[in-house]
Order: sequence, then structure tokens, then C-alpha cells
Amino acid sequence: MTPTPAQLRRWRRHLADERAEAAVYRELSRHRHGEEREILLALAEAEGRHAAHWEQLLGDHVGEPRRGDVRFRILARLARYFGSVFVLALAQRAEARATYELDADATPAMAADERIHEEVVRSLATRGRQRLAGTFRAAVFGANDGLVSNLALVIGVAAAGTPTATVLLTGLAGLLAGALSMGAGEFISVRSQRELLAASTPSPAAHEALPHLDLDANELELVYRARGLDATEARARADAVLDDIARLGHESREFHADTVVDAHEEVGTATGAAVSSFLFFASGALIPVLPWLVGLEGTVAVLVALGAVGLALLATGAVVGLISGAPPLLRALRQLAIGGAAAAVTWGLGSLFDTTLG
Repeated sequence: MTPTPAQLRRWRRHLADERAEAAVYRELSRHRHGEEREILLALAEAEGRHAAHWEQLLGDHVGEPRRGDVRFRILARLARYFGSVFVLALAQRAEARATYELDADATPAMAADERIHEEVVRSLATRGRQRLAGTFRAAVFGANDGLVSNLALVIGVAAAGTPTATVLLTGLAGLLAGALSMGAGEFISVRSQRELLAASTPSPAAHEALPHLDLDANELELVYRARGLDATEARARADAVLDDIARLGHESREFHADTVVDAHEEVGTATGAAVSSFLFFASGALIPVLPWLVGLEGTVAVLVALGAVGLALLATGAVVGLISGAPPLLRALRQLAIGGAAAAVTWGLGSLFDTTLG
């Protein structure tokens, strides 16, 4: 059958999008190595197969190469220069919006491919999130706490009719006190997490003892039962490890893989989290104080502080949304609503104290 003009337009759009999406994965692969690079190149190859499907349908109607959807072009540009978890998170959202299930000209295999691609990209993005987890969490929490807490502080003090110099001094004191508190808290929190992980890591002496176990008693079974396996599974796992030792004549790699779970990377370092938290809290807490630092006073200073902090909250909320794979706009608005509510409460309390004292 001769394709309709509407079909040709749709096929050409799909073809352009598949080519653009393949370019995104190829650009991302340039910033990766080993397994991650191979996975990204395989995704690019799969998108190439999808593009070939639309080329075959178009036949002589392919025409000149078209530009893909703007979101893929932006992704390709970002991937070329950054190749970060942010780009992977955006690619994950792009894969989630695939609509081949609703297109009669796409094969069921292509629709299934896109759903699997979403999970592949989600898993790659998760690796990046895990590498960022400790320091990123401290940075985001620090910046948001600095923005909201210091805004609420200076707004409440300003609403009570406090002189400009006092508002400025209060804001700077809040900045320093909060940054020190956040840094110290993060250091203690992350150090405690790492100590708990270290306490849960099997002793090297247990690995060294494996070749000398009584094969008949097989007390290694108790280890696996203590880790949650039932008696049958524990016996099978322990037998496999001991057979490995008997065959190789040294420590079992399988036992090592079963026991070592390195989650330290997800937690981050205590010093990195503390420094990150301190700096980001201070940078966030500085924004509400800036109007008074540059000489603004009264209502003008308050409005400028509210506007600056509002923009910063929208930005941090959007970043959190991108990293977590959630809608950036919703996360941005949520951050703005929380900050606005805190400022409104302290403004009301400050005005009440001003009225009472007056």
C-alpha cells in the first residue's frame, strides 16, 4: 500500500529521533570505559536497528536527513561535553516517554526494546547516583537548609522592625553557625555509617581459615544460615565453596564475592561530606543575606531576598528531580513551596513580636 503523507511524516520523525538517540548514547560512551561503554554502544546499535526499520518503510521516500526532537539534540550536546549522571537521568526520562506501543507501524519487539532500554539506562544512572550519593546528598541538603533556614531567620528578624545592621549581623551569624553545625553533623553521620559498614565486613581471618575447615563438619554452612539462607540453600552454598577450595587449593573466590559488599562508595567519605555540607550550606545561607550586604533596606531588601532564594530553590529542586529521575518541575515547585511556607511563618511571628513590642 502507498503510505499516506501523515505516515511518511511520522516515519521520518521516528527515523530522525532514533538517529538522534543513537548519537546520545555514542556521545555518552566517549566518557565511559569498560562495561559501561560497551552497554552504551550496544544501546546505540539497538537504536540504529530501529532507525533501519523506519528507513525500510520509507524506502524511496526517506528524503534528506532530518533533525531529531529538540530534547534529543540537547541531550546529545550535553552528553558530548559532560557525560554525567544528569544526562543519563534525562535519557532515562526520554526512554520512558517512548510511545511505540501506540504506533501500529512499530513492531512489538521495538516497543519492548524501548521499555528495556529505559531499565538499562535507569541502571546506569543508578550507578552514577550511587557514586554521587554521599557528597551529593550533603551538598543538596546543605544548600537547601542554608537557603530556607537563613531566609526564615532574616525575614523573621526584619519583620520585627530590627535595624538593618542587626538583620545583617543575624544573617551572617546564622550562616556561620548553621554551616559549622551541618559540617559537623555530616562528618559524624558519615563516619558512623562507615564504621557500621566496617563492623559488618567479614574478618580477613575468616577467609584465611577456609582451606583448613573440616570438610565433614562443614561449619561454613552456619555462616550462610546466619546470613538468612535456609538450611538446604546454606548447605549447597557451603559445599560449592569447599569444592572450589579443594579444586583450586586456595581461598574461594565465590566466598569472597558472597561476603564482601562495598557500600562505602554510596556513603561517601566523612571529610568530603562535611566539607561539601559546610560549603553548600554557607553558599545557600549567603543568598538571603546578600540584599543587606549590598546596602538594601526594609521592604526592598526583603523582596529581593525572597526572589533570589525562590530562584535558588527552584534550581536545587530541579537538580534533585533530574538526579532522582522524578519530574524536575514538580520537585522545583515543592522546594519553593517549602521555603515559602517557612518564610511566611517566621514573617508572621516577626510581625507579631513587632506589634506586641510596639
